[in-house]
Amino acid sequence: MARLLIVDDETSIRKALVQLFEYEGHEVEGAEDGPDALDAAEEFRPDVVFLDVKMPGMDGLEVLERLREEQPATPVVMISGHGTIDTAVEATRAGAYDFLEKPLDSDRLLVTLQRALELRGLTESVKELRDQVESRHEIVGSSFQLRQVLERLEKVGPTGARVLITGENGTGKELVARAIHRLSERSEGPFVEVNCAAIPSELIESALFGHIKGSFTGAVSDRAGTFEQADGGTLFLDEIGDMSLAAQAKVLRALEQGVVTRVGGSQAIPVDVRVVAATNKDLDEEIEAGQFREDLFYRLNVVPIHIPPLRERREDIPMLVQHFSRLMSENDRVVPKTFEDEALETLQALPWPGNVRELRNTVERLLILASGDTVTQRDVELLASGRVGGAGLGGDLLAMDTFSDFKDAAEKAFILHKLREHDWNVAETSRQVDMPRSNLYKKIEKYDLVRED
Repeated sequence: MARLLIVDDETSIRKALVQLFEYEGHEVEGAEDGPDALDAAEEFRPDVVFLDVKMPGMDGLEVLERLREEQPATPVVMISGHGTIDTAVEATRAGAYDFLEKPLDSDRLLVTLQRALELRGLTESVKELRDQVESRHEIVGSSFQLRQVLERLEKVGPTGARVLITGENGTGKELVARAIHRLSERSEGPFVEVNCAAIPSELIESALFGHIKGSFTGAVSDRAGTFEQADGGTLFLDEIGDMSLAAQAKVLRALEQGVVTRVGGSQAIPVDVRVVAATNKDLDEEIEAGQFREDLFYRLNVVPIHIPPLRERREDIPMLVQHFSRLMSENDRVVPKTFEDEALETLQALPWPGNVRELRNTVERLLILASGDTVTQRDVELLASGRVGGAGLGGDLLAMDTFSDFKDAAEKAFILHKLREHDWNVAETSRQVDMPRSNLYKKIEKYDLVRED
């Protein structure tokens, strides 16, 4: 059990995070502003702090600066509903352990906490958290396409070979990476994940390779990068196709020589890391466009594994629905319900552009919103048409009375769909829809969009 301090001036968010971590067995305190946070930190002595950036009076960056002075060994995770590259850079340079954007995802929070506790060396809490995270990452299905994936997993897992996982967003690339780690001789070592699309290009090299105190403004102490953190285990480079060319060159050197050099340093640090990479992009096209190094591609693509989209393995949907229903009733306190055969058949017929991730969100909404003890075909049809639970899968746009209402409903449905498609990664979504990130945040706020899970 770890001691956690949650600092956020929004009562609903603070209470939600306290409830999440208390449910996972941790001792949690909340603070509503900067002075309250500093008093609580001094008395409570937390193992990890989750700290909001924007607060009235003393903001999160000021609190961070004080915490780094008073409790330098305590990891501080910054959270923000209006994250920008400048804010992330400033927070990281001021000594923040990580930077998360709202709306917050429970799995991402648990993984971030796991890494922060590993940094503190709290092995017992790490084991408990690892078990909790892994229970949410089972690979479910019996289709021929999925069996092919599992057969390749069983073959490559015990080896030390590098693996490149490809597939659309939401197909389960992280699940496969974790399965490879579990099957390997490194299973007792760390599993460290880096989302290359979520880290600003200015910070990616520091995140991967670490930095030396004084190497840039705000580098108040030496910091190990994820290659060092994953020493003896597995480093999962998610969305590798979004990594800058400069960072690609350093990753290639690390793979070829087994050493890394921290930003601002000159000492070569040996690392023993198995790298598993994943992307939703066609790297052959990226190579042709000069956006990805061909030599790095061949280093990563020793054993390729392609994850099929859900529409190509619809026979797995009933089993996935049962799995998600059980998981949510056990871990998320959702009342369990049975699904009629006709409801399952309707779910199997839907297009699922968001793949398994979208199915999971849909199952959760159905369990919450269905009025009876059984989820019926009518419940699924109402949800799919957009008349239940917000914008739905398609949106019942033609029912709008005015053209203004129609435009707002269409824009809301489009943005919500794209956010789900990109796992609520605001930076990636803004690039894909060609909208400035600040404008996208305004749209999220305008339509009161929140992540379902």
